[in-house]
Amino acid sequence: MKWFFPILLTVLIVPVFAQAQWIVEEQDGLVAVETEHYVSQSQTETRQWILCNAASVPSIKPDIDPIHKGASGGAYLEILPDTRQTHDDPLVHEVSFSNVPGILAILTYKIQFNNTGRYYVWVRAFSTGSEDNGIHVGLDGEWPEHGQRMQWCEGKHTWRWESKQRTDAEHCGVFDQIYLDIPTIGIHDIHFSMREDGFEFDKFILTTNIDFPRPDSLDTGPMEILFYNSK
Repeated sequence: MKWFFPILLTVLIVPVFAQAQWIVEEQDGLVAVETEHYVSQSQTETRQWILCNAASVPSIKPDIDPIHKGASGGAYLEILPDTRQTHDDPLVHEVSFSNVPGILAILTYKIQFNNTGRYYVWVRAFSTGSEDNGIHVGLDGEWPEHGQRMQWCEGKHTWRWESKQRTDAEHCGVFDQIYLDIPTIGIHDIHFSMREDGFEFDKFILTTNIDFPRPDSLDTGPMEILFYNSK
């Protein structure tokens, strides 16, 4: 038998970084997730998601970024090492860049969905240049077209919520084109994989509201409803 215990976010300090079996719950077509609450990380041979907070400064180099203030919960993840920091740096496919999802640095989250439907994906990220502003999102081991190539162009050097898909016609992305279709009620795996190294990832939201208003840069978004899965 499995028991699900709700946990107050104020006491989540150490255990969440140890890949515990955390489950986040969706309610009324909305779910918010702190990125450090992943349950597994894979495909880390060349790039890896590293925890960043005041007490955990990454030692992996190169990394030109300091610890950024203003992260939700005081922590975020960054893909390191960051070797392609400018457009002039070498682009090495499937090492410093992957336009194909599910190849490099995959994070997996478990979400209890109480409602099916189309969920639009919003991500809070910190971008300092043109080569640290892309990521992919997937569902249950699959990488659908409308989860590929999330893109950030605006809001450099600050936290910014975005929900745009890069296309051949619009490199800065198109609204309402990043989404996942949840087919059944129950626990589903949500994945994020690297597109560009150096990407800094704070929080994500899945919402059935196509007109969900973008939170401003200082707004860390809705509260996460987090449970511990005792197997």
